[in-house]
Amino acid sequence: MASEDELMMQDATDDGESFDDDFYSGGDAHDSDEDDVMDYDFNDNESDDDSDTLLAHNRSQSNFSILNEADIHKRQEDSITKISTVLSISRVAAGILLRHYNWSVSKVNDEWFADEGKVRRIVGLLENHVPLPDEEELTCGICFDDYPRNEITAAACGHPFCLTCWQGYIGTAISDGPGCLMLRCPDPSCSAAIGLDMINKLASDDDKKKYKHYFIRSFVEDNRKTKWCPAPGCDYAVDFIVGSGSYDVTCGCSYSFCWNCTEETHRPVDCGTVSKWILKNSAESENMNWILANSKPCPKCKRPIEKNQGCMHITCTPPCKFEFCWLCLGPWTDHGERTGGFYACNRYEAAKQEGVFDESEKRREMAKNSLERYTHYYERWATNQSSRQKALADLQQMQTVHLEKLSDKQCQPESQLKFIIEAWLQIVECRRVLKWTYAYGYYLPEHEHAKRQFFEYLQGEAESGLERLHQCAEKELQGYLDAEGPSKEFNEFRTKLAGLTSVTRNYFENLVQALENGLADVDAHGAYSRAASSKSLGGGSSKAKGGRGKGTTSRSSSSRNIDDSGHWSCEYCTYANVRSATACQMCQQRR
Repeated sequence: MASEDELMMQDATDDGESFDDDFYSGGDAHDSDEDDVMDYDFNDNESDDDSDTLLAHNRSQSNFSILNEADIHKRQEDSITKISTVLSISRVAAGILLRHYNWSVSKVNDEWFADEGKVRRIVGLLENHVPLPDEEELTCGICFDDYPRNEITAAACGHPFCLTCWQGYIGTAISDGPGCLMLRCPDPSCSAAIGLDMINKLASDDDKKKYKHYFIRSFVEDNRKTKWCPAPGCDYAVDFIVGSGSYDVTCGCSYSFCWNCTEETHRPVDCGTVSKWILKNSAESENMNWILANSKPCPKCKRPIEKNQGCMHITCTPPCKFEFCWLCLGPWTDHGERTGGFYACNRYEAAKQEGVFDESEKRREMAKNSLERYTHYYERWATNQSSRQKALADLQQMQTVHLEKLSDKQCQPESQLKFIIEAWLQIVECRRVLKWTYAYGYYLPEHEHAKRQFFEYLQGEAESGLERLHQCAEKELQGYLDAEGPSKEFNEFRTKLAGLTSVTRNYFENLVQALENGLADVDAHGAYSRAASSKSLGGGSSKAKGGRGKGTTSRSSSSRNIDDSGHWSCEYCTYANVRSATACQMCQQRR
């Protein structure tokens, strides 16, 4: 008699081939006309090249590019050259214009040709340069001292100021921060812009360096298409094609983050959920929940008190020193043997039966439940974060130390050990995904029982699959690192680890896709389809022959899945095992 799982995976097309594609392999399924159940559909992952499909954010970088300081400077200079050439203005004026319009070449062109005079007035570009008066001595407009003409200078507006006052004015503006990029003439009635030429002429070397630093950074910070990498100490910027799909980007420093919110990559949850989760982790709300759940206010001074001993006789801290009963919050002078002693309170029990304490107890119980629920998800979120950090450290150790050691011991070039690095990279990525599924689960509505049930099932499968991969890459590999010489079983280990990496990658890609779709195909009446269940189990390989047509009975899994070469395909992960194996060599599931 066929097992229940096997019966769930036996829907077939009329020609006898199984169409219940494996959740792990990312296949699509097509319901027969006779099926009334809703099919939980996952998009097909067509690529079978493990090395080319390692991680989602590494597979395609066509929607963003990484910029170092030289790249930023080159793009900035190119933009200035374009504006200077098209509008027939100086490079200094072009830089002022671009800075005002957030480095948008198209915006500058549109505004300039629509109303040049208006743009000049707004930005502070004078059409005609006003020369200094032709006098031997001029009066500085700031200190009002008279100076020889060669010690006085002015911007395009012609307002004269001495070199000392100019240097002080510019130095103070630069010290105040990036606002110096919008510097205007010191004369209160004048709005003439102060450009890079004046800075180079009048500022000190330190101030020039700061100004140029602000100038280059403005190209990134004022440009809606570019952002700095948020990793500590990283000087790379990311240029992103807005509206090109996934916001996940990987910087040149190897840090992956969401371009939209600049938090770490957080698929499958959206930016709003991440923002709420991070705020919740750091907000005072959880402290207040803990206080409400684990303390009571002193009846006299109202300060919260945590009970840390067994006795119900509580004494508030000085200067209050009020003595009261922990249960009923009444004065301790009214208590004693007649109220049940030091560890009970008959007055409380009687009042509770009368419903006096119902409201406060309900609030406290709700706070406890809320806190316990939050703690459940947070602990697992934090645990996966710690595991991911440990996996990153192990990956670094593998790349710098162990790979060379393994290459010597197994007499194989490092290029043929790439599958180990791929496995560790996959572990790091899966730990990240798994971590964020707990934030997803926390905000999944409580009343959507079917979705919650299905989500928890998929999450559990993801955890078990990842643990198999992690154990293989960590513990089983250690045996080959400790070996004295080449091992005959190393090629089998290679096949197993590469297979587990592929299986786990496909499962997690489908999991992310399902959660991003909001588990939308779960039956609204409280159950998900049998086909969805079998696919989430990973059953029914698309390559497995046989099954049942309409009205036929099933054949045994072991005979159905044996191919012409004598191998049998695992119903769980589709791994091809030798005929003599009684359990899958990949996932350890029994035949």
